[in-house]
Amino acid sequence: MIYLDNAATTFPKPAAVQRAVSQAIKKYGANPGRGGHELSLRTSEQVFVCRKKAAEFFGASSPDKIVFTQNCTMSLNYVLKGILRPGDHVVVSDMEHNAVMRPVFSLSEKGIISYGMAETFPGDFDKTAAAFKKCIRPETKAIICIHASNVFGTVLPIADIGKTAHENGLLFVVDAAQSAGVLPIKVDEMNIDYLCLPCHKALYGPMGTGMIVFGKDAPLPETIIEGGTGSDSVNYNQPSFLPDRFESGTINVPGISGVGAGIDFVSEKGLERIHRYEMNIIKMMYGELKKRNGILLYTAEPEDGFAVPLLSFNFEGLSSEAAAEKLNGFGICTRAGLHCAPSAHKKFRTLNIGTVRVCPSVFTNHNDAIFLLKCIEKIAKGKQI
Repeated sequence: MIYLDNAATTFPKPAAVQRAVSQAIKKYGANPGRGGHELSLRTSEQVFVCRKKAAEFFGASSPDKIVFTQNCTMSLNYVLKGILRPGDHVVVSDMEHNAVMRPVFSLSEKGIISYGMAETFPGDFDKTAAAFKKCIRPETKAIICIHASNVFGTVLPIADIGKTAHENGLLFVVDAAQSAGVLPIKVDEMNIDYLCLPCHKALYGPMGTGMIVFGKDAPLPETIIEGGTGSDSVNYNQPSFLPDRFESGTINVPGISGVGAGIDFVSEKGLERIHRYEMNIIKMMYGELKKRNGILLYTAEPEDGFAVPLLSFNFEGLSSEAAAEKLNGFGICTRAGLHCAPSAHKKFRTLNIGTVRVCPSVFTNHNDAIFLLKCIEKIAKGKQI
């Protein structure tokens, strides 16, 4: 099997991540922060170590700025529904994932907020940043946007957009589902108030793990879930401090341990080295597919700094789902359809057909890419016969 669906979740996981999860089940079996006995304290220390690694990796001011969640979608919902109030206006991009668009649309349909959609210009950071600024109104509360498209790999200039947000007194929320672990992100340097991300993608953590990284001066959102935190238990009010405010109930200690090991894995490999390796595979694929008849590509050649390593394409006259099924017959795992991002497909005029998406990881090798290209060639020729 050749796994190229890493934009959905990375597989396989590094051996160190597998060991960390297994060891956590064996060694850290007590509730952290819920008892004074040795096992609980040891578990609390393990969680703190992972929190500290994440804070350093994303440039947070302290470990308590890290809140662990179930996934990026949960992180975004916590933030968006926690900061937005009646009458607020937000700005999103025209390539958002439904993890942003569905909560924004739901709040809009209920008459709570309104939103504007900024046009993005792939490869032109200045025009993209200017488009966001143009959408700001007097009632705008926040800018909410992806860092990189999960369909077409387009990177947005989040440092520039963050600067615009803060210069206009706005909050800045970033969906880093396709960039965390691939591109360098420092929350305070980039004026990010809330960085929402999955840990099971390019951080190589287990599924069911996500994170919110809070900027140094980010206001605390209202809570969506309240409950036991092991802190200030005499008070019926939810704690007003991080991370407890957003970590009610028993947290996923084995998963968090895996996240810590995943951060170590990425740090040791080197972010720039990983990005360069994966981009070289994607650039090679793009170059070869561009030569082939009957293959539809939708972006310019991926360029360092302006794209993350993933690629969408189609076969002329063949649905994306049918194409992915044929590739599956060759033992190749890809993702077809709309990828939960209809806004991006509407922008690139693929809303009616979707695309086939491939995304390598550090475990993808050159031979995997060559085999994919050979299979694409066979499918294209077979369809023409």
